Amino acid sequence: MTNGAVLAKGGVERVGLEDSFMTHKPANKKPFSIVTDIPDHSVGISMVVHALCDPDHGVIKDVNEIKAVGHRVLIGGENYKESVLVDDAVKRDIEICFELGPLHNPANLKGIVSVEKLIPGVPQVAVFDTSFHQTMPDYAYMYALPYEYYEKYKVRKYGFHGTSHKFVSAKAAKLIGKEAKDLKIISCHLGNGASVTAIKDGKSVDTSMGFTPVDGLMMGTRTGSVDPSAVLYIVNKEHLSVDQVSTLINKRSGVLGISEISPDMRDLETAAAKGNDKAILALKMYAYRVKRFIGSYIAALNGLDLLIFTGGIGENDFNMRKMICSDMESLGIIFDEEVNNGSRGQDLIISKPESRVTVMSVTTDEEYVIASDTLAIVEHHKVLN
Repeated sequence: MTNGAVLAKGGVERVGLEDSFMTHKPANKKPFSIVTDIPDHSVGISMVVHALCDPDHGVIKDVNEIKAVGHRVLIGGENYKESVLVDDAVKRDIEICFELGPLHNPANLKGIVSVEKLIPGVPQVAVFDTSFHQTMPDYAYMYALPYEYYEKYKVRKYGFHGTSHKFVSAKAAKLIGKEAKDLKIISCHLGNGASVTAIKDGKSVDTSMGFTPVDGLMMGTRTGSVDPSAVLYIVNKEHLSVDQVSTLINKRSGVLGISEISPDMRDLETAAAKGNDKAILALKMYAYRVKRFIGSYIAALNGLDLLIFTGGIGENDFNMRKMICSDMESLGIIFDEEVNNGSRGQDLIISKPESRVTVMSVTTDEEYVIASDTLAIVEHHKVLN
C-alpha cells in the first residue's frame, strides 16, 4: 500500500459448478492456474490464501502477513454512505439486501464468512457499490410509484458502479490539475454492465442504474430502461413466469438480444464491418442511449466541465466513444477523432483544446479503491480502540 503496486491478482470462478478453476497472477513470477472441484466459497478462499503463501508462486511468507481483507459488496441499502468495518450488524444488513442483489450479495456474504473461518480475528471491510450514490437527492432517487412501497420495501433508485465512478472522477480531475469538488462531471462506466453518473461538488447527484443494475443504459445482456408495459405485454403473450422474466431482462436482452450475435462489442463491430444490419442497429442504439443520458445530466448539472469514459468499453472501444461524442458541439463537446482513434486502455484527453468540455478516457481501478478504503478504515478503527 505504500506505492499502490499490485503484488498479485487472480480469481476463483464457477464455484459449485463443473470445471471450476482458480487463476493466480503474481507480479514478476509465472502465472498459475488450476482446474479442480471448488464446491463452495470457503474452499475457494482457502485456495486463494494458499496461492498467496505458496513458496513457488506466492507473494507473502504466511497468512500472518494479511492484516486486513476488503470486500466489494453490491448493495447495502440506505444504511451505508461509505465503506465500513464488518461486524455482525453489517453482515445482517448485507443479508437483508439479498432480495435486492440476489446474484451478488449472497456470494459477498459467503466470502466474508469464509475469511472469518480461515483467518480468525483479521479485520474485514465492506466496500458497497451503492455507497457513492447515497448523496442523490430524494427527487432523483424516488420512483413515481405509491409512496407506501418505498416505506414498506425501500423501493427506490440505488445506483451501482459507485466505486468506479468515485475513483475515475477523482483521478480524471487530478490529471487535469483540478479537484472533483470544483467540477461538474459526467462519468460513463461502459462495460458488459454500464452506467452514467452525474457528479457535482465531488458527489453523485444522479445515476442511470436504479433499484437493480438492469435500469438505465442498454447493456451486454440487460434491457436498460424499457416501458414496463412492453414487458407485461410479452409476459401475457408468452406466458412467462417471474423467473423467465428475470432471465429475459437480465440475460437475453441488450446488445445480445438486438444483434442476436453476442453481448461483446468486439464481436458486434466485426459483424457491423461486414454489413450485418442487426449489429449496426445494436451499436447505434447503444451509443444513442449513452448520448441521451449525457444530455439529460448536462441539464441536471446546469453545465459540464468533464466527461469521462471508463470500463472495458469506455477505455478501449474508441469507435463507440466517437459515436457517442459526435454531433455534441452545441453542448460544448468538440471531439478529437484523431487523438481518439486507436486509443485503448489509456488515460487520455480526447477532446480538442477549444472544447468547452474536457473529454477523457480514464482507466479505472476498483480494487485499489477497496484496498485504500480498507486500509483507512482499519487504521481509523485502531485509533479509536
